[in-house]
Amino acid sequence: MKKVKDLLKKQQKELFDRHKYVSHEFQDYGYRLALKLNDLSHKSLYIKLAKKEKRALLEQALMFALDYPKAKSKAKVFMWKLKELKNGKDSN
Repeated sequence: MKKVKDLLKKQQKELFDRHKYVSHEFQDYGYRLALKLNDLSHKSLYIKLAKKEKRALLEQALMFALDYPKAKSKAKVFMWKLKELKNGKDSN
């Protein structure tokens, strides 16, 4: 059984390490997108999207991907929905 103090120290260190190089809000938002979509290997892509794309489109695509049933890859669903929204095809 681990002590609560040790767990909090570990969590604080992980949080600090994660945000050590974040200096802009879009970087944090892109990183959080990658976390929610479980796609940390492509976090730079999400940071770029957070910088270039409208936030409303990203939020709408994220909510669609997170609510999508039986998705093997939420990241693929997110990218597909983002493309559809950018092209003006809202296929709900």
